[in-house]
Amino acid sequence: MTPRSAPISILLVDDQALLRVGFRMVLEAEDDFTVVGEASDGAQAIALAARLNPDVVLMDVRMPGVDGIEATRQIMAAQPETRIIILTTFDLDEYAFGGLRAGASGFLLKNAEPGELIAAIRTVVSGEASVSPRVTRRLLDLFGTKLPQPETGGASNAMALAALTDRETEVFLAIAEGLSNTELAERFFLSESTVKTHVGRILHKLGLRDRVQAVILAYEVGLVGS
Repeated sequence: MTPRSAPISILLVDDQALLRVGFRMVLEAEDDFTVVGEASDGAQAIALAARLNPDVVLMDVRMPGVDGIEATRQIMAAQPETRIIILTTFDLDEYAFGGLRAGASGFLLKNAEPGELIAAIRTVVSGEASVSPRVTRRLLDLFGTKLPQPETGGASNAMALAALTDRETEVFLAIAEGLSNTELAERFFLSESTVKTHVGRILHKLGLRDRVQAVILAYEVGLVGS
């Protein structure tokens, strides 16, 4: 990967000012991070994201007014290149899953160690998700039926899935189970490099950003369920 020429710009969103101060102190200790703004609710987050175009948004979900799920949905619709990490108090939280389904690249506990926070930001900026497909599947099993289904996209999703080859469909279903690349390689007797090629093609054909979105899509079209 080509080194970035500019610092990673970060927008902090949390209704607790003290938490924002703590996050800012941790992040600005990194030479290649810069905190470009702070918001105390979802409406402010949407407006600031549009104005500042940050690389990453650290997004609280439980806020008065516009919550983090709706803010995530609106920011991702307007700025799909922005990466959002949901901040949550509990690791198995329906709000965390709602944020993932709205387009977030992962979630992080508010009491995470500084190194975890820094690593999560670097991970999503690199184009990967900061939460594993297996964790996403656990969230689906717990909360998938409690959240409203998307209003559109079912037919187009089904058409996109039809474009997959038989092997790609097999790999897609295995991703939906939460299998890692190593586990995929073992199941299909493939090298990990071949698995990565299959996964990349699947994500490209389905217009998905990462494997987490693949798990959610499989749930939404009825290929897996709780």
